[in-house]
Parts: sequence; C-alpha cells; structure tokens
Amino acid sequence: MPRNPSLAKIHIAKKELGLDDETYRAMLQQHGGVTSSKDLTPLGAARVLQHLEKSGFKPKVKASYGKRPNPPARRAALIRKIEAQLTHAGRPWSYADAMAQRMFKIVKVDWLDEEQLGKIVAALAIDAKRHPAQGQRETDG
Repeated sequence: MPRNPSLAKIHIAKKELGLDDETYRAMLQQHGGVTSSKDLTPLGAARVLQHLEKSGFKPKVKASYGKRPNPPARRAALIRKIEAQLTHAGRPWSYADAMAQRMFKIVKVDWLDEEQLGKIVAALAIDAKRHPAQGQRETDG
C-alpha cells in the first residue's frame, strides 16, 4: 500500500509550528483519530493538514510560470533571445518549455543544445509574424 503523500507535509508543519511530541500526538488524536501519523487515512490526513493550516502552517506553492533557465555561457545569448521573444509576445517560460517538449521531446528549454535553441528562436520568430503584439501590427499591404 503506498504511503500517504500528506505525511511529509504534516511533519514539515509539525517542525515549522514547533509542536512538541505530546501536543502533536494529542492534535493527531483530536483531528485524525490516531496517535501516529503512519496510521492516518487520507481523510484523516486532510483533516490534520487543514487544522495545521488554520494554526498558521503555510505550505509552499510551486510557481505556475516557472523560472528563467540558467544556461552555460555559450548558450546564454540564445536564451536571452528566447526570453526577449517571449516577453515581446507576452508569453511565460512555460510556453517555450512546451515548444521544446513538442519539437524535441525535451521537457525544459534549459536542457536543449545550441542547435535546438536556434530552432526555438526561429519558431518564436514565425509565431511573432503570425501573431503580432498589440500596437505592433504591420501596416504593409
């Protein structure tokens, strides 16, 4: 039977809130119906986590936009170009990561080699021509 993924959060909350063992076990008994976290059901774990959050525990949330990659120096210029293209188009880094996944079956732009990065730059340039930014539309006829 797989371990309950909430157990790690419960133990982190215990440490962050500074709960001593006696207080912790009393809280587990009151909100989860057990005296040891390993005996918690998923519903009991959810109740315990809810109580810990009401008591001041703030679980860390992953950023939805992602962070800018940190490439080696020789590829930095291509990464800066991609960043500029994304900024101009108003798109997050996850858009470029999705392109890398779709084009090369590689999850992150940061993991691409120089040739692949060049192809992402080219694809973003094509995308920019297809979808000009607001106020930047071509007036040629």
